[in-house]
Amino acid sequence: MNDFNSAVSPGDSGLQTQVLIIGGGVTGTALARDLALRGVDCILVEKDDINAGASGRNHGLLHSGARYVAGDASAAMECRAEGDILKRVAAQTIQDTGGYFVAVQGDDERYVADFPAYCARSGISARAVDVALARQTEPALSERTIAVFEVSDAAIDPFRLSLESMAQARSLGARLLRRTRVVGFERAGRCIRAVRVQPLAGGPELRIEAAQVVNAAGAWAREVALLAGAAIAMTYSKGTLLVTHTRLANRVVNRLRRPGNGDIMMPGGTVSIVGTTSMQVDTLDDIRATAAEADLIIAESAPMLPALASARFIRAYAGVRPLLGSAGADSRAVSRGFALFDHEEQGLDNFATLTGGKLTTCRLMAERAADLVCRRLGVTRPCLTATTLLPQAAENAWTEPGHSAREWLRPHPAQDALLCECEMVSGSAVDAIYAALRAAGDKPTLTDIGLRSRVGKGACQGAFCGLRTAAHLYQTGDFQAQRGLAEMVDFFSERWRGQRPVLWGEQLAQAELAEALHCGLFGEELHQAALLAELAREVRS
Repeated sequence: MNDFNSAVSPGDSGLQTQVLIIGGGVTGTALARDLALRGVDCILVEKDDINAGASGRNHGLLHSGARYVAGDASAAMECRAEGDILKRVAAQTIQDTGGYFVAVQGDDERYVADFPAYCARSGISARAVDVALARQTEPALSERTIAVFEVSDAAIDPFRLSLESMAQARSLGARLLRRTRVVGFERAGRCIRAVRVQPLAGGPELRIEAAQVVNAAGAWAREVALLAGAAIAMTYSKGTLLVTHTRLANRVVNRLRRPGNGDIMMPGGTVSIVGTTSMQVDTLDDIRATAAEADLIIAESAPMLPALASARFIRAYAGVRPLLGSAGADSRAVSRGFALFDHEEQGLDNFATLTGGKLTTCRLMAERAADLVCRRLGVTRPCLTATTLLPQAAENAWTEPGHSAREWLRPHPAQDALLCECEMVSGSAVDAIYAALRAAGDKPTLTDIGLRSRVGKGACQGAFCGLRTAAHLYQTGDFQAQRGLAEMVDFFSERWRGQRPVLWGEQLAQAELAEALHCGLFGEELHQAALLAELAREVRS
């Protein structure tokens, strides 16, 4: 059965498996798929939801590798090879847009001249394009453009990639425990005997006995490793991105220079995603985008794409890159490669940590980790993920921009209400997602539905569709009493957090409307309405 979660019945106090995976990002879900294809039983535990960390807070860029050719040739070659594999086996998650690397007046012309040789050294194709032709193809490019090279960059949907990977893993017997936090390890000599986890919804701790444990917790990998008594050196690099109201280019557009702030614009369905930054942070608490970071991204990217200086942005978001080692003053100097720690020198024979890397290299990372645990388990079946097509699960297609619109334009019942006008998400789409979650024994939230669909991702950022979706779920009997109000608070809190850094001009009026709709309509019944009013007042000031 292809569903999203595997619930544990209330009477369960313990589980057993061959491999316990900690972390439900692109790497953890890819590992679950790899192991399941080899016939290895596994359980994946995730403290929040699929792609809740950096896996859901990135560009969605499937790297050609060209970004790293000058400073990290190894990472560049990994990206090139893995990008080609994902285009073959996971085509439903990828829009093969191609990409441009663009230099403008004032950029380092020595780097521009050396770029083709850097690419050739890593086996990456970089074809020079006539500047006039490039500007005709992509009118958003600056008239100050002096050089353009075409590369094989593409756009990838990380949410669908992870959901599809987990769906196939589950169809082969893997289990998924969402909103379940690791709270402790039981260690006996050189082995972890069991892992204790706590469901965030409450109830007793669960004890999971596993022959092997893989820590794929992303930015939280250091904390998980410390719980097990193993130390790893990591650097936290915060990256912020902006989402435009409309799509400004068909291709990925990169600045032709060494990696810096505001040097990539990604196509993302009907919008563009612009970024990023790299700011070293010491804690994972309260990671959010700021207005200063938004200003920096626009200032850095506008020389290449002048329209960004006056474009409307509907959202900003931030994630944390888990980088290996210590960065000093510049986290961009830390390799974007990945590492697999077997922890044997630290006295553990059945624990491993997989961290670092890129979205593009998640399959390779999973293969290396699966090879390690299979060798320890005595499993000799080879990796199949480089050649086996990733099946399409119908319930996962709703993350794709435009999918809901195509479905809506087909014949449909007259009573099938359109809940999200921006992204054309219908009531039947919400029902399908809700039913898939319920079939897994879960209690779906409004935020769960937003992650697995386009609800809340349009220009209004959920101001209307969030209310309509909650009302629809009341009508179907899925929400009752105060539950829908609490769900809307959680949903809108996340939407507001992303809007705050980019609110100016006409968007201030939209913020006022949202405040009136949600605070005025619900009043004191929406127990956190004061938060929205406070945010709106802060913006006005």
